[in-house]
Amino acid sequence: MIQTFLKKNILQGLLLVGLLYLSGCASRYNTIQQKDPHEGDSYVYGDIGGPPKQAANKYEPDPKADARATAIREKMFGQGGQPE
Repeated sequence: MIQTFLKKNILQGLLLVGLLYLSGCASRYNTIQQKDPHEGDSYVYGDIGGPPKQAANKYEPDPKADARATAIREKMFGQGGQPE
């Protein structure tokens, strides 16, 4: 009686492990095959091997933004404006 109980539980456990293995992320069935709609699009992926596009952007300093950032730092960290 004990042997049949153990066999039954071992078989159920192995079945559960097998099902979890098949449904897991490492399974070969967990894939999708579809075409990339932006393949070769330099606007999306940039120039492969080239310089980054954002590096060319230059921004003018904004004194209002600096004053706002300083006020936020003082409110969060006190008069020194730096975290301890």
